[in-house]
Order: sequence, then structure tokens, then C-alpha cells
Amino acid sequence: MNERLLKPYDPKETEKKIYKLWEESGFFNPDNLPNTKQIFSIVMPPPNVTGVLHMGHALMITIEDIMIRYKRMCGFKTLWLPGTDHAAIATQSRVEGEIKKKEGKSRYDLGRDEMLKRINEFAKNSHDTIVSQIKVMGASCDWSREAFTLDEKRNIAVNTIFKKMYDDELIYRGNRIVNWDPKGQTVISDDEIVYKEQKAKLYTFKYNKDFPISISTTRPETKVGDTAVAVHPEDERYQKYIGKTYTVEDFCGVKLEIKIIADKSVEKDFGTGALGVTPAHSQIDADMAISHNLPTVQVINEFAKMTVGDERILNKKTTEAREIIIEWLKTNNLLEKEEEIAQNISTAERTGGIIEPLPKLQWFIDVNKPIKERNNKTLKDLMREPFEKKEIQIIPDYFSKTYFHWIENLRDWCISRQIWYGHRIPVWYKKENSEEIFVDINPPKDAENWEQDPDTLDTWFSSGLWTFSTLGWPEKTKDLKTYHPTDVLETGYEILFFWIARMVLMTEYALGEIPFKKVFLHGTVRDGQGRKMSKSLGNGIDPLDIANKFGADAGRMALIVGTAPGTDSRIDENKIRGYKNFDNKIWNITRFVLENTNEDNFNKNVEADITKEFKKILEDITSDMENYRFHLASEKIYQYVWHRFADEIIEETKEIIKNGGEKLEERKNALASTWTDCLKILHPFIPFVTEEIWSMMPVKGKKLLMVEKWPSFADAADEQTK
Repeated sequence: MNERLLKPYDPKETEKKIYKLWEESGFFNPDNLPNTKQIFSIVMPPPNVTGVLHMGHALMITIEDIMIRYKRMCGFKTLWLPGTDHAAIATQSRVEGEIKKKEGKSRYDLGRDEMLKRINEFAKNSHDTIVSQIKVMGASCDWSREAFTLDEKRNIAVNTIFKKMYDDELIYRGNRIVNWDPKGQTVISDDEIVYKEQKAKLYTFKYNKDFPISISTTRPETKVGDTAVAVHPEDERYQKYIGKTYTVEDFCGVKLEIKIIADKSVEKDFGTGALGVTPAHSQIDADMAISHNLPTVQVINEFAKMTVGDERILNKKTTEAREIIIEWLKTNNLLEKEEEIAQNISTAERTGGIIEPLPKLQWFIDVNKPIKERNNKTLKDLMREPFEKKEIQIIPDYFSKTYFHWIENLRDWCISRQIWYGHRIPVWYKKENSEEIFVDINPPKDAENWEQDPDTLDTWFSSGLWTFSTLGWPEKTKDLKTYHPTDVLETGYEILFFWIARMVLMTEYALGEIPFKKVFLHGTVRDGQGRKMSKSLGNGIDPLDIANKFGADAGRMALIVGTAPGTDSRIDENKIRGYKNFDNKIWNITRFVLENTNEDNFNKNVEADITKEFKKILEDITSDMENYRFHLASEKIYQYVWHRFADEIIEETKEIIKNGGEKLEERKNALASTWTDCLKILHPFIPFVTEEIWSMMPVKGKKLLMVEKWPSFADAADEQTK
């Protein structure tokens, strides 16, 4: 027996050595696997280069590595393509914050070139940390194909699809309401908004004493931009006013023209049942303005300061203007009610700035325009149809309803950002005439006569190309032909719309095919008390700490057992410690098996009650693996190994060894055969300890465990048909 087994299992000593062995074998690269028509490919959702991995990433890596290792053992040519995301706003704001803190300088003090140099240095260091963490978790991905959303190849893909969409009139520049972050000085996506509940005041008042209708609002400062009051068309209280226009000569120094309109979106029972319509500072109000042909008056600028009014409110911050207007309402006896309510405030995730809906001249993707080369289908159609036709399956399926609801309410996608880090928009304006523009993959030949648009593209634009840009598109590469569409996209359910939907949009548009066949959604990893992990609570768990303390295998099992698709899960050190004990149990089982068998026992075809029983369990576990029920498969393997094999079979074997006789050799053969197969089915879940043990197993003609064949349960099927 190998001397290593005489010592307790030490993951620290083992895991780095094993990962190096895997990398040097070349088997992470599918080019080094046997040629077969069976292909299985996935792309890694690229972690943001903003810091270190968290337990959500660890769960993602665990699930995807289980998929890949299982399919590789089943004889598939497997590709798991890794990469990282430049995460433009998150990364730039992180670096900007550090510079402000240490040097007291802004990005404008440094200039664009120096700022980008600093960000790139940070991103490179962060990338290296992330890659080392992914390796610590045991990820068997193909590092030779690693990609970055902001590298040169991805930039070519981004510029190519921008040009194509522009030529197809799907990309346009327009003045629309956007989410503006005054603190970060950029547009942000819905996904970058954090809603914070706080106490607010709801004010009920009239514009002047002669105005016939009272309105309610939490933001009186926006009312200097009102152009209408909306009521429900069936509200009897306001029927006689609908269609009339009232002039308010002085609303805190501002003259207003207010039209009374009827709109079914108004709730009769909320407040007074009447809403002041501010088209320039509310998406809902902007929609009403279009429907009712209302003028739009912007009264707040990019710095959250007032742009109208007299010296009382002009150039004041919105919060200051609010108090001034409230005092004016009180002085003029126009304030009827003031009540405290709970309100969700929209804030920017990265800067904490309070979002101002503002009309801005930005670049958009039109999701409702018919596309000639797609039989006049819209981008919305291209996003919806693969799910309706079941070409793409969502696991768990109940998220499909949510997906369709989101598609139906999808607005045109704002893709421009006012930051410096990211893919620069490939649009140039003539210096002598800014109305003349040039859109192409490369700059114009007479570049000195043109100025490039200073904005960058939304990160989701480039990551939306991830499944095919990483395989070589726009070139027609062998990888693209072989591995696309990919088989599964595994990610957190919270980005079902922001990333997954955009990947479907981009892939269907660019390639005319789906990006993946299945979407496997995992939930949020919470602490032992069910709380979301956060810095403020101090309850976060670092995957590296787990690997150092308990071993990566223990962390992987703790993450996957009991974690059903789409559901949140709990993890703490006690749970992880339990699976460290499981690793030790496997180590000790191996010691017992090798102490009581010889090489011959491992190299025989065995037919015994133990092996027949195992084949039936194996069939059940394999079914779980095929149907992405990894939480059930891992639990069944755990229960079998610990409670059946260790607690019962080994204890029975001890008695047989003690008594001797005819059954002994049969038992040794069954023990060796079954434990060999146990190690194989354990491998996708706990790859390090099983690979280490496999290296000591006296199996003839063995390869690395990672490329051994998944056990067959054919005997079990034969038994059932008898």
C-alpha cells in the first residue's frame, strides 16, 4: 500500500500538485482529447475584474466543473472556455475612488490616457488574482482559449456588430430618458441600480389657488417641469376638467402651462388620483407625453441642479430646491397635506449616487424595428422565439414566465456610457461639420479631420457576444463551427434579463442561431442564518480561505449538496467542515480497501450482489447527472459512500475477512470493483482527493481519473428486463 495513505489526507499538500498535473496533461484542451462527434461546450460567465471571487463565483465554478468533468468522462470532446469581464463602470469607479482617496485627484486631473493606464494596471492585477482563485477551486477549463471582454479580438467583434447593426438601422442616436448617475457622471443600466428603502414625505398641494386639482408627489422640485396633470378617464371627480389647459403664472418663480389629460395608467385610489406629469424627468411621464403630444421641459441638469426658476432655486441642488419649494407652498397656503411614507430610492450601485431620470442624446438599439434579413422579425422576436419553440430550455422552467414578461416590456436599449474605460464607440464626427458622421470598424483614413465619439459602450453590449466572439467570430473559425451553439449557459438567476437575454439577441442577430441550448440558473449563496453575504454584516466567506482551511473539495461539496437550481442556499464553516470529514472518510476507505485487496482484485470482471446493487444506484445517479440534478446526485453519492459502503459493506467485509472461507475472494473483487467505480462518480464533485487516490490504485492501463470512462450501469438495466 502507498505510504501516503498511512498519513492523514492533507489537501494543502495535494491540491496544488494535482492541478499542476492536470494542466501539464493537456486534457483541459479538447484538442488533446479523442476525436468524437460528441461535443459538449460551455463558456464561463466572465467574473468582473474588480477584485476577488466570492462564494457565488465558487458555486458557479463548482457547477460548471461538475458538468465538464462528467461529460469528459462520458467520452465527449469538452470545451470549457474561461475569461474575465472588464466591467467598465465597476472597474473605473473602483480605481477612481482609490485615486481620489490616495492622491485627491479626479479622472479629469489625470487625463484620459493616464486614467486608462491606471485602470489597465488594476485590471491586470485583478485578473491574475481571479485566475489563481479559479484554479484553486479545481476548474478544468481550457486556459489556452482564455478571453477578456476588452481584448483586441473582442474589440474587433464589438466594432463589427456595431457597424452591422448601424447599417441595418437598428442602432440610432436619439434624445431619450435614461438613468443618469450625477455622482458617476454617466448613464447606467437598470442592472446597475440598487433600490434603497427610506422614509420620505408625500406632499399634496395645488399649483396655485385657482388650479382645480390637487396633486401628490415626493419630489416637488420636479413640478416646475410639469406640462400636464393626468387623471383616470373614468374618475368622475375630474371629468369636467379633462382636455382643458390652465396657465400657472407663478409656481415658485416659474410659469407653467398645465393640460389636464386622461390616462388609464393613473391609479384613482393613490393620493388624490391625479398626477403631475414631468416628461423630462420620468420614464412613465415621458411615455404619457408621447401618447398625449405634450411638451417636454428639462429642469434638472447632469449635476442634479435646477436649471429654471429665479434666484431662489436656480442652480440649487435638487434637495435644496425641494425644501425651498415646500416653504413657498406653505407661505402661499397651497400645501394641503404632508405625510411620511416608505419609498424606494434608485441609487447607482457603484457610486451610491441618486439616479436622476434625464433626457439625454445617446446611442440606442431599436428592439422593435423589423429586420429584413430576418423575415421582418424584430430583435424582441429573436429573443422570444427560441424559448417559445423550446430551442432553449431554462432550468428551472418557472423562470420562463418571468423572461417572457420582461421581453414584452422591453424598451430600446441605451448602449452608450460617459466613462473612459471600455470599448470606444466606433463613430467619428467631422470636425468642420459635426452633423457628418463616419461609422466603421476602423477609423477614417483622414483621421485628423475627424473626432471620435468620446463615449464607450455598455459592458452588456460586449458580453452579449461572449459565446461566439470567444470562438473567433467574425472569422469563420473551426472552433466556431465545432463548439457553437454551446450546450449550457450556467449563471445566477439575477442576470437572466441583463445578460442572458442580450446574448440571445446578439447571437440570433449575428449568426442566426441560438447561443446555448440550456440555461442553468443558480441562486444566491447565503450565510448559515440565511442572510445575504455582505461587507457590512461581516459574514462573507472567502473561497480561498475555505480552500486553505478545509480544502477545495470540501467547499465544493458544501456548495452543491442540497442546492437545487434557481434556489438560494446556505453555507457556513460547520457545513464545510462536515465535508472535510467526508474527504477523510474517503481517504480511510481507500486505505482499508488497499490493505485488504491486491492488484488481481482490481482487474477482474465482477458479478456480485454488491456490484449489482451499486449498478442500480449508479443508474439513478447518472440520470440525475444527465438531467442537471447535481444537488441530488451529490447527495446520493455521499449517502452511498458513507452510510452504505463505509458503515455497512466495510463492516460486513471485516467479518468476512475474520471468518475467511469461499466468500472472501468474491468480496475482495466486489470491494475493489465497486470502490473503483465510486471514485469515478465522486470525481466531478471532489476532483482533487479522488485524483490523488486514483494515482495509488493498482488498476491496469489506467489514465488520469479526469479522463477515465464514467462507469456503465448496463448490468443493472439487464437485471430489470429479466
